[in-house]
Amino acid sequence: MTNGELHGLTALVTGGASGIGLATALMLAERGARVACLDLNALDADGKPAVPEPLIGVRGDVSDDASTLAAVTEAAERLGGLDILVNNAGVLGRGTVESGDLDEWKRVFDVNVFGMVRTARAALPWLRRSAHASVVNMCSLGATVGLPNAAVYCSSKGAVLALTTAMAADHLHEGIRVNCVTPAPVDTPWVRRLVDAAPDPEAAFAAVSGRQPNGRLCTAEEVAAAICYLAGPASASTTGVSLPVDGGSRGVLLSMDPRLLPARAKV
Repeated sequence: MTNGELHGLTALVTGGASGIGLATALMLAERGARVACLDLNALDADGKPAVPEPLIGVRGDVSDDASTLAAVTEAAERLGGLDILVNNAGVLGRGTVESGDLDEWKRVFDVNVFGMVRTARAALPWLRRSAHASVVNMCSLGATVGLPNAAVYCSSKGAVLALTTAMAADHLHEGIRVNCVTPAPVDTPWVRRLVDAAPDPEAAFAAVSGRQPNGRLCTAEEVAAAICYLAGPASASTTGVSLPVDGGSRGVLLSMDPRLLPARAKV
């Protein structure tokens, strides 16, 4: 994808004030799109944008129906329409089905799943007017790989994966493509805060990085590049797809001792 490929298109990124959302918003703008960031922290205490130019900051709460509708409407009106929706806003939740508090389950699903539903509902009337309509949902490796003590989070992202394919089927006839990106842990301020809360942050970070087949965490920019590809006209024949950005976590197994493999057969 080259700079200018998204020239003339408009995009809304939820959770766009930091981390993957901000990296995505900046990359979309670099490629020519006009971009708004919907986020609880999109504006500072004085009501001024908390996101860098040329991004537009719109304060909104995806866990609230009225707030989401108002924020999406404001963003679309300020942009002059809406071609791309990136459903990135999300929260983490810990716990098994036994230990996880039910209020925590409700909170995680309210943001990670219903937040996408609210935003998509508000955006669909605008997307239907676009000749290049695209929705990209933020999924997770946890949707397809079991992670310990993360049943609430993994199940919410499993729902996002199913929601993505269902939306793709529902809106294909309207010319609206729907895909998702499925990253492994990403080196963002969010992950760093989790690591810093561990008894030994340095060891925790090394452990999280070391379990990746490529030996490191993904970067926000790598995930943003995948989102930008799925969002743009270059992927016009791609819908209902889950694109992994995971350092090989789902497709590469490096734990087998090569000494256990048979010697190469002679030809």
